[in-house]
Amino acid sequence: MTDRSFVDTNVWVYTVDASEPQKQSRARAILEPDAGKDLVISAQVLGEFFVTVTRKFARSVPEGEAHAMVDRMARLPVVPIDAGLVTAAIAASREWQISYWDALILSAAEMSGCRTVLSEDLSDGATYGSVTVEDPFRAG
Repeated sequence: MTDRSFVDTNVWVYTVDASEPQKQSRARAILEPDAGKDLVISAQVLGEFFVTVTRKFARSVPEGEAHAMVDRMARLPVVPIDAGLVTAAIAASREWQISYWDALILSAAEMSGCRTVLSEDLSDGATYGSVTVEDPFRAG
């Protein structure tokens, strides 16, 4: 049995970021369908991905194409943002002294039973509650 992994927005963004070919290749390998993978995302990741690729790239992804990508991403288990998750993220943000948005990602991962969060935005190897951060792009 494979451990569940939560995939942060930055991994998804690199799949379409041609300016970082090594990271793009790595992100695509991580997200490639595989029977041994158990990947999870959240509603936050879906929204952040859409905004980033349609508004923050020098060469933005057309909205229709980005919407189709979000639809494909949403085939994975998606943690909804509800009052319980927001409350948990607020508490986690205070306890761990991190941003609310990072705490929301970590809390969603924890609530969905993930042991790992794949992200380059948090400290590689750091543990928050029952979740450990793994930077899939780290050298070595």
